[in-house]
Amino acid sequence: MMSLKVKHDGYRLIFLGILAMLVSSCGYRFAGQGHLPGGVSDVTVAVFENHTSETGVETIVTRCFIAEFVRRGVKTGGGSDEGHAVLRGSVTALHIDTISRSGQSTALERRVHLTVNATFSGINGVMLWSAKGLTDSEAYNVVSDKPATEQNRTAAIKKIAERIAEVVYNRITDGF
Repeated sequence: MMSLKVKHDGYRLIFLGILAMLVSSCGYRFAGQGHLPGGVSDVTVAVFENHTSETGVETIVTRCFIAEFVRRGVKTGGGSDEGHAVLRGSVTALHIDTISRSGQSTALERRVHLTVNATFSGINGVMLWSAKGLTDSEAYNVVSDKPATEQNRTAAIKKIAERIAEVVYNRITDGF
């Protein structure tokens, strides 16, 4: 009988040890899963400035940033003074390179490179986070139908903007 009691006491000690480890590790979380800094509860995403020759790229980028914050459950304001915090940014560069060809002059695939700057300011305009030169790229197909190629390029820009918006959100909330 004595050996049975010792065996159960050993299991209890193991169970209590595991429980203690679980309780002490409650502070662990994945990056970008935190709260917005500075007690911010809602965010206004201002229309990004466009420093490129690509008409409308600022609208695509701004919409992707708004969608990212909404996807994460953050209330987004309509005007620049309505939110507790404001995310501002600019599209500083957009470059397109040909990455594959059919013959000497016919492009089959191109890659668009997009660079964005962003700042996140809290209540009373105090800057809480900023980054310059956030860059990503995406390939798209070039087809004989010019409007279809334009749609492919716009879709590639949107994919880049979505990825950059996700990175920005994760960096803003990392550590908060």
